[in-house]
Amino acid sequence: MIGRMTSVRLGSAGLNVTDLARSIDFYRRVLGFDVLRRSAPGDRPWAHLGARDVVLLTLWQQAWAGFAVDRAGLHHLSFEVADVAALRAVEEMIRAAGVPLRDGPATAGASTATGQLFLHDPDGIRLEVYAEVGPPVDWSLPPACGFFEES
Repeated sequence: MIGRMTSVRLGSAGLNVTDLARSIDFYRRVLGFDVLRRSAPGDRPWAHLGARDVVLLTLWQQAWAGFAVDRAGLHHLSFEVADVAALRAVEEMIRAAGVPLRDGPATAGASTATGQLFLHDPDGIRLEVYAEVGPPVDWSLPPACGFFEES
């Protein structure tokens, strides 16, 4: 196959947000991200967020309405943590910030072998934080995060 990508990893994600300051505050407080770089005052607002000088997320203030789940595009944005202890620490940060979790942590369900947390950012973008907790995921089964009701 010509042009096949044989060594691929997902890089950073870019999200359009309605209020950059509010989103920066959320991702710092709730998920512990650092602000690595941001636009100068007077420029079009954006920020690079991440950890240990690695950009994981770019926020662009260029949306006028919240996330729409009924349109093509992002289903959810997922972040992996090192282990279940790290997942529990993230859960504590989320709860301390007063952000509701969808279904709380799930562990070793019928279609997944991961511990997961699902939540929404201030614009309604669905987020997942997970840690591997068991054998590898059986990819022949439907994803655990698939079709879920919006709150």
